Amino acid sequence: DRGSGGVMESAAKGGYVLANLAEVVERVLGFLPTKALLRAACVCRLWRECARRTLRTRQRIAWVSALEPGPAENHALVRALACELEKVHVLPQTVLYIADAETFSGHEECHEQKKARKRNSKETALALEKLLPKRCQVLGLVTPGIVVTPMGSSSNQPQEIEEGEAGFALLFPKIDGVKIHTFHFSKDVKNRVFDESKFAEAGLKNNPDLRVVLLFGYNSWKTGATRFLHQIVNPLNEKSIILAGGQVESFTSLTSENNHAQPGDACGVVGLAFSGPQIQSATVLLDQDVADERTAEAAMQRLKAANIPEHNTIGFMFACVGRGYRHYKTKRNMEADAFRKFFPNVPLFGFFGHGEIGCDRIVTGNFVLRECNDIKDDLLHGYTTIMTLIHLGSTK
Repeated sequence: DRGSGGVMESAAKGGYVLANLAEVVERVLGFLPTKALLRAACVCRLWRECARRTLRTRQRIAWVSALEPGPAENHALVRALACELEKVHVLPQTVLYIADAETFSGHEECHEQKKARKRNSKETALALEKLLPKRCQVLGLVTPGIVVTPMGSSSNQPQEIEEGEAGFALLFPKIDGVKIHTFHFSKDVKNRVFDESKFAEAGLKNNPDLRVVLLFGYNSWKTGATRFLHQIVNPLNEKSIILAGGQVESFTSLTSENNHAQPGDACGVVGLAFSGPQIQSATVLLDQDVADERTAEAAMQRLKAANIPEHNTIGFMFACVGRGYRHYKTKRNMEADAFRKFFPNVPLFGFFGHGEIGCDRIVTGNFVLRECNDIKDDLLHGYTTIMTLIHLGSTK
């Protein structure tokens, strides 16, 4: 009886602590992944306040990678996201996902089953969006090839996957001092001249805190697509802003309060804008002459010389489909390997596409620009690779 009473007394004390001592509750809740934390927030007012404080401290970027083929009915990224979202410790506010165009849309033959994968790109995109928070901004792209860092550690070796099923989802939480928003400019067939007032509406003009713009053109094969891309890129080509990106196969998701569904066969530009005084960034252009390990590493040395802090930094690689192992004479993963050599703890993401956007440009801590030349930078390229670093500031 005394033993039973002792257990009851200990349980009562434990219940008192967990119902009244915020410091203990926060310590316990801090071990929970976000989905479990949100469920725990429903227990009582104290737990709700502790959960909110815990969430505010989780400002590190997370990501979900998919490198293995999924079941015929689902893309590997859908399966990976459904599983891994139960484990992540961030509440996504903005998500950028990129998947390979071939298997995302179901065109690849499944050799094991000797039949085509029966997938619909809109259905796959909807399945991905349903897994994410309703208030989350989502930008989804499909591209001919993928560059992805496997999950688990930012020091994992990034992979250039030029063929086969792959994808990733970058999960950006709310970060103090940083604003990330999506934008979309669709070509108006009735007007040849783009209305530049739309830049201000999208936060891309008259925004002194704008630091980085990732731009992605879609349906580049359409008549007038290249001219329209110039109309978007040229006015944004300011020395105080990093511009980087490329031409993708298509975009499948664009959800936010200010964006609407993609017009059927229109061409246009979508992207992400990063604003905040603490953001630092740099890009380098690997042109056609970069064709071996030595010249690839020399380009990474230029990027390293920008002195961008590596903590809380992500790397992007936007390469032409004509590069990769074919360009480097069958040696695979050349550029991703060169990046990892100089940036051992920065995760790298990106794609192989149909054209590249960017140049050598650096925005440092005090935002004094150091540039490679004094002439107007040419931002549109082919048969090149753009390497970009984005530092989002120190984390708690």
